[in-house]
Amino acid sequence: DVQLVESGGGSVQTGGSLILSCAASEQSSKTTCISWFRQIPGKERERVSTINRGHGVPYIADSVKGRFTLSRDDAKNTVYLQMDSLTPEDTALYYCAAGNQYSWYAAEFPYWGQGTQVTVS
Repeated sequence: DVQLVESGGGSVQTGGSLILSCAASEQSSKTTCISWFRQIPGKERERVSTINRGHGVPYIADSVKGRFTLSRDDAKNTVYLQMDSLTPEDTALYYCAAGNQYSWYAAEFPYWGQGTQVTVS
């Protein structure tokens, strides 16, 4: 089945940058849509950014718009999240998710990575 592996998390100072990667084990209809979510304890998962194959412009959440950039390298089955101007409010566990169609909702993504922690202080 589809496996997703996130990487690139870590601890940075306010104003710093990180690049998160989400590598999928396969390129198929199951990974048509790949999305980043983030989880803050006690809060619902927030959709950060989503992209479909063939889409030139990804969805970027208002909370990170202008600071985060999403790209997809289909040849590598990998999606990248460039995060700039990080603030403590960006501290969260960031998850990569995949599905066979575009979705706004975490519950509709059947495949998830283990998450990568981003801590900003």
